[in-house]
Amino acid sequence: MTSRQSDARTLIKAGRRTFVAGLAYAAALSGFITLLQLTVPIFMLQVHDRVINSRSYDTLAMLALLAGFGLILYGILEYIRALTFQAMAGTLVRRLNLPTLEAALTASVEGGAVKATQVLRDLSDLRGFLTSSAVMAPLEGMWCPIFLAVLFALHPYYGLLAVVSAGILVALGLLSDMFTRRLTKEANQAHIENISRISANLRYSEAIEAMGMLPNLARRWRTSQVHAADLSNMANGRGRGMHAVTRVLRLTMQIGALSLGASLVIEGDASPGSMIGATIIMSRLLAPFDSLTDNWRSWIAASSAWQRVRELLETYHAHRDTFPTPPSEGPLEVDNLIFIAQGRDLAVIKNISFRVEPGTILGVVGPSAAGKSTLARLMVGAAKPTSGGIYLDGHNVYLWERGSFGEMVGYLPQSVSLLDGTIRENIARMGEPDPRAVIEAARMAGVHEMIGRLPLGYDTPVGDGRFTLSGGQKQRIALARALYGRPRFLVLDEPNANLDAEGEAALMRAMRAMRDDGAIVVVIAHRPAIMECADKLLVLQDGRISQFGDRTSVVATLTPSRKPKLSTAGGAA
Repeated sequence: MTSRQSDARTLIKAGRRTFVAGLAYAAALSGFITLLQLTVPIFMLQVHDRVINSRSYDTLAMLALLAGFGLILYGILEYIRALTFQAMAGTLVRRLNLPTLEAALTASVEGGAVKATQVLRDLSDLRGFLTSSAVMAPLEGMWCPIFLAVLFALHPYYGLLAVVSAGILVALGLLSDMFTRRLTKEANQAHIENISRISANLRYSEAIEAMGMLPNLARRWRTSQVHAADLSNMANGRGRGMHAVTRVLRLTMQIGALSLGASLVIEGDASPGSMIGATIIMSRLLAPFDSLTDNWRSWIAASSAWQRVRELLETYHAHRDTFPTPPSEGPLEVDNLIFIAQGRDLAVIKNISFRVEPGTILGVVGPSAAGKSTLARLMVGAAKPTSGGIYLDGHNVYLWERGSFGEMVGYLPQSVSLLDGTIRENIARMGEPDPRAVIEAARMAGVHEMIGRLPLGYDTPVGDGRFTLSGGQKQRIALARALYGRPRFLVLDEPNANLDAEGEAALMRAMRAMRDDGAIVVVIAHRPAIMECADKLLVLQDGRISQFGDRTSVVATLTPSRKPKLSTAGGAA
């Protein structure tokens, strides 16, 4: 078992303990609540058998006082039980929220974005389940023997009828689960896949609209939606049908209890008060079984959600240091680095090693699919090496505590995106903005004046559905985000892909300024002008180092016949 799996299992066990401990406490409360639910039937029994026969107002007043006290206590315990479930849900979500978010982020980086999105939704659904009435039904059902004992005490026939009735409802609940479990699971999976597919395709709305693909996509979506709806309707139909049968039988059994009581009263074997009390107690006894049948699908859905959360944590829970590491000014060392992407057999990065000193610009070049972007992701700890490692001042960049590592690193990925917030917040990496540091980063990226011309300047909202920026504007703001706080290690993947001449000149000035400040700058680019800033060049071909050394010496050794064909489109690898 790996340390990552061990941490994930420890986390899962802690979550399970939270659930079990809360459930045990709520179960104990449910026992007292069940006893207090006898208040009304016992009150009615005593009124019929004592008060009416004795015509005593004092007895009635005393019974009413005791019943009122019991009902007040019942309400208080019900409220405490509800707060228990609320606290349990809050504790569970707080404990799993950050690890699940980290695991979801890792899953998204490794290509599991659909699963990650669903699991984040599952965590919210689990909280909703724990605060719903569905979770209380089994707890109330486990204390039903108290009602059963009272019914046997009133008359054995009441108890026997209750046992038979409860057995029938349990059998119906099992049948309902057997008829609906598989369909419910398939329907939920179909809905998840359909929503994920639609969300993924909507990201390319411009291409869909421009090339008239909407009718074709609509037909595909409709087919998958109809299939998912058919499965859901079939499962719901069976479940509702079984619940209707259960509800009818429960009411029939209550009538049977009342009829049995009337027969016993006629024969003189029971009092009229016991007949009324037994009917109410029978109703209380059967209610949890009825609720279980109705809410069984909620338990199945919650169980599936927990299973997905557990699988995500066990699969993607990253083992990171939790102790912050102070700022570093040491070299970058790549040691026997091998990386095999999940689901693939061939390595993308094949046993490479090199070293870069502070105050150096390293240019990484090579053909498309050579592994350049993968190397960039490994350098910033966004992916875990299969073997070997990358070290900054002797610290493993993957294991480095993320908060302190983020202060050390600036990263501009090949696919640029701005988060939902203002430009100021994006440059400040969604933290509390330091106005001077934000403006300094914007000036270094050559974007300060451009931001000043926007409708709200640095407070202009960007992200999905917000103010629309051009590709070049987004890239320059993302560059300012990478430069924020003057990081000691800067990784730029195709930083000039969308830049004009002015933006490219600002980029080169920023790179030189960071180098002169003692930072390590790694840049992946294809335009010769950018590579002229590099002090060293690393040539990657098929995941291996073809050449590495000073820029002039590497360029001199690359004769036209041996030069790698540098792609002009910035292909990711």
